[in-house]
Amino acid sequence: MSRDYQLIIFDWDGTLVDSQAQIIDCVQFAFEQIGLEKPEATAIRHIIGLSLEAAFYRLVPEISHPMVTQLADAYREQAFTNSNHATELFAGVRSGLSNLRNRGFCLAVATGKGRRGLDAALDGSNLAGLFDITRCAEETRSKPDPLMLDEILTDMNIDANKALMVGDTSYDIEMANNIGMDSIAVTYGMHDEHHLRPLNPRYLINHFSEIQDLIGE
Repeated sequence: MSRDYQLIIFDWDGTLVDSQAQIIDCVQFAFEQIGLEKPEATAIRHIIGLSLEAAFYRLVPEISHPMVTQLADAYREQAFTNSNHATELFAGVRSGLSNLRNRGFCLAVATGKGRRGLDAALDGSNLAGLFDITRCAEETRSKPDPLMLDEILTDMNIDANKALMVGDTSYDIEMANNIGMDSIAVTYGMHDEHHLRPLNPRYLINHFSEIQDLIGE
């Protein structure tokens, strides 16, 4: 890469943490709890990355706001009572983040998770100390709106051309494109290369460790 990056911003689910099965379980549980037909796993995979409410509207466009609220409550009940917040990190994530930090990069998280969920996941994975700043969808606007990136850049006093977004969904790459930020799309998460490549990320990678080689010393 030719740019002198200062800040690397990571999505959480599907990029750092292998939480696909957990999220699918929570979504299907929520639908069953309020008496709706549960969506297929394939459909759920394609809404992961959005805020919880935006995801439910995407799954059932005609749904009412009160039902979205019920779904969100049921989802959170399942997530916080029966789920493992220390969901397994993808191979190379812990050592890779530590290496980037030791090389002087600022690190951030931009996620569709809620604050309570992200904080629990950060604590469960013991990664909290590696990040300078985190931003959740409920605190701003859902991806692919770039507001959460803009807020991170403002708080860190870093220009978009000095930052890099790393994510596994089309929403991550669209969000970066919408603010003029370079991006790395990972193919091992929720969206496959077929969905990611047309959005023209700066790089596509198949393993987290490849980030170390892409970002020069």
